[in-house]
Amino acid sequence: MKILLKEIMDKQNLSFRQTEYKTKIPISSLHDIICGKSDPRMSTMEQLAKGLNVHIEELYESEYK
Repeated sequence: MKILLKEIMDKQNLSFRQTEYKTKIPISSLHDIICGKSDPRMSTMEQLAKGLNVHIEELYESEYK
């Protein structure tokens, strides 16, 4: 499963700081998610979806959607 956070940030023309503000997730955590250093919990995925105003399914790529 691939997390599409960077693609969504680019599409919405958001910086890390703007994304942090909208999602209330620290920049270091956003960076770790994008770099694949951490797999976000479902609650984090919900927080991202809410803050970025997207459906949770848009945050990841999987053949099992």
